[in-house]
Amino acid sequence: MAASHNPYWPLFDLRVRTPRLELRLPTDDDLIELAGLVESGIHEPNYMPFVVPWTDHPPPELGRKFLQWHWRARAGWGPRRWELHFVALEGGRMVGAQDLEASDFRLLRTVSGGVWVGRPHQRRGLGREMREAVLHLAFAGLGACAAGATTFDDNQASIALLRGLGYADNGREPAVRRGAPGQTLRLRLDRAGWERIRRDDIAIEGLEPCLPLLGAI
Repeated sequence: MAASHNPYWPLFDLRVRTPRLELRLPTDDDLIELAGLVESGIHEPNYMPFVVPWTDHPPPELGRKFLQWHWRARAGWGPRRWELHFVALEGGRMVGAQDLEASDFRLLRTVSGGVWVGRPHQRRGLGREMREAVLHLAFAGLGACAAGATTFDDNQASIALLRGLGYADNGREPAVRRGAPGQTLRLRLDRAGWERIRRDDIAIEGLEPCLPLLGAI
């Protein structure tokens, strides 16, 4: 395991690597590039896939709010509640982002999170690769017992991805989407389910110094 180079914020040294991707926390310079990828479009304009409609802001407001969201996650960090917002890189090029979040992880050992892929990089299996990477971090690295996800019940691509990873339906809830009523589907993956799809080609670097900040020890 690689030694930490950041004595104050070792999370910046955390890496999750697959044969295709590297996941890490973005620097402020990375965020500018990542915001540009968001503003270029990550879904069809006439369909909102996200329960929180964060992509509905017009540029440059969208980019500013995107940066503020990342800064807010850093500023509000604590072992009881944290949000890891990873950038995903393929061959050094940013292709999307993957989140991993938890509240009271020390007690509940449960995580959640979402994923998005820039439109030029979609339909190549990168969304699944990113989810598998953070699931490995959660279960193999942090000792999670379960992972949850929420998506609109008509988001067939997201549902297929999650079910393909072994997530099981875990209830429905009403939700407002762009001023109209909708339904969300909750899904859950337990540790036994993750063990069935566990990969042996995903590596985690720089995790040990981060464990206290993640409430994992």
